[in-house]
Amino acid sequence: MIFLYKIYAKLVKSLVLHLIYTMNLTQRVLSFSALGDILSAKLEGGSFDSLLSKAYFENQWFTKENSQNAISSIISDFLNKSKIEHWLDRYNLPENNESPKTIGIVMAGNIPLIGWHDLMSTLITGNKALIKLSTKDTTLMKLFIDELVAINTDFKEMIQITDQPLKDFDAIVATGSNNTLRYFEYYFGKYPHILRKNRNSIAILTGNESESELVNLGNDIMTYFGLGCRNVSNLYLPLGYNFNRFFEIIEPWNKVLEHNKYANNYMYNKSILLLNKEKHLDNAFLLLRESKALSTPVSVLNYQYYNTIEEVKSYLQEENDNLQCVVAQGGIIDNTVNFGETQNPQLWDYADGVDVVEFLNS
Repeated sequence: MIFLYKIYAKLVKSLVLHLIYTMNLTQRVLSFSALGDILSAKLEGGSFDSLLSKAYFENQWFTKENSQNAISSIISDFLNKSKIEHWLDRYNLPENNESPKTIGIVMAGNIPLIGWHDLMSTLITGNKALIKLSTKDTTLMKLFIDELVAINTDFKEMIQITDQPLKDFDAIVATGSNNTLRYFEYYFGKYPHILRKNRNSIAILTGNESESELVNLGNDIMTYFGLGCRNVSNLYLPLGYNFNRFFEIIEPWNKVLEHNKYANNYMYNKSILLLNKEKHLDNAFLLLRESKALSTPVSVLNYQYYNTIEEVKSYLQEENDNLQCVVAQGGIIDNTVNFGETQNPQLWDYADGVDVVEFLNS
């Protein structure tokens, strides 16, 4: 009986692997494109309202507006067929992955669906995903996974979610804080890996920015309450920069004070600055302090001054390993992001500049 059971188990495993192999690259691309269409229709129709409320209950930084913004961004930039094909054109991916690997994915939960790109990269290359979800972002990730499996049931055998320590994987992609990076390096360092830590983004201003550029800069700073690695946390300014126009243009973001957790952070950080008699600017919802530090607490934005663009370039080179995005007008600095585009990365805009698909393909 045991012998027959083992034969049966091998046959089942063989059938499962056959199903995975028969879902070729073209079918995977079409599945993700279909996911975008279905999510878009359901989002517009209000079908996800109860799940958005559940996501907020799970993590109160995930307001309905923020969750909708993240979902809409993924639909338009990640689940668009032409964009997927453009993304994959640069790789020599086989139509059929006959040797799929199991990729462990440890996801962060600072902003909604931040781990989706790693999961999509794993699945689009025909590999299997062993996922450790962030406890702060389970509802929305499971929503996306469930909708994908409903479109193509073959994905069910390619995705496993676990709340246990990851094991039995071939490679790992893990995202966390500077503190968890030490944990990642200890436990995952012996495997092929991509291990991510905290990064921040900076904006370079000249004082000649248009009103629309400053409006967009406000979005780069304040979207998701500034919790993302692509949120601008430091302004690099010419000497004598006048903040009046900047404060006036970003004033509509005062709505963040309606959010209890943000308001508490604002009041706390304001108290700390006052107690320490630290010089700062305050527009009643955002605190600005002069500092070269890239990392800031919620409701605080750092700024620093420069004399020449060469000085800026030197600073960016020194901080390269800590920077996610550099925002500036085109032509001032190489490899910059336009104002207002930090929260709209494309499929080929990899976190930390590390090409996940190339890593998986190799």
